[in-house]
Amino acid sequence: MPSTPDELSEFVKAALARGTPRAEIDAVLRQAGWTTDQTRMALAGYAESNFPIPVPKPRPYLDAREAFVYLVLFSTLYWSAYHLGSLLFDIINVTFPDPASDASRQMPYVRNSMRWSISSLVVAFPVFLYMSWLVGRDIAADPNKRHSRVRRWLTYMTLFFASGIIIGDVITLLYNLLGGEITIRFLLKALVVAFIAGTVFWYYLSSLDEARDGPERRRTGDIGREE
Repeated sequence: MPSTPDELSEFVKAALARGTPRAEIDAVLRQAGWTTDQTRMALAGYAESNFPIPVPKPRPYLDAREAFVYLVLFSTLYWSAYHLGSLLFDIINVTFPDPASDASRQMPYVRNSMRWSISSLVVAFPVFLYMSWLVGRDIAADPNKRHSRVRRWLTYMTLFFASGIIIGDVITLLYNLLGGEITIRFLLKALVVAFIAGTVFWYYLSSLDEARDGPERRRTGDIGREE
């Protein structure tokens, strides 16, 4: 989670102490050039209460358990995605064999690769699902955990890897297309890479959007209930 500048935090504290509505504070800070994340973080640093002076909330810190959960979550995601792609590649190679290669020599390697990929998926993917459930349960109990520092860093790193793979996949596809070397084997493998990387990219990008819009949605819902 990004840190909040001291002057911004002090301004929000003073404004809340004067009884200024949060929406008005947010609007004036946006006009002054502060980003959405900065204003949200500054306002989130103080509890919504009727106490005469602003009540600060505990500042987020790096939790060892949280780091462990997210590291296991993302490492099993990478492992599962890689071996899913490897398994699908092997199936494509068996279904559409390369005429230029010796199938009898390739089959032992392909079988061993498929066995390794299946074993990896049987172990890693359930762990990924369990960790995803664990994270979802923690966030449901405390929505502020959406803004975990570890979660944001690993999510952006995953988006970086996924976008790089997608870009490289499209470049390779266009290169072979321009060279007239498109085959069914190559096209199917390109689609597999695009599907896996694209799914990961879309899912984690949407999770960032949800985390960013969550406070605003809650405020909108509160206003609607008040009306």
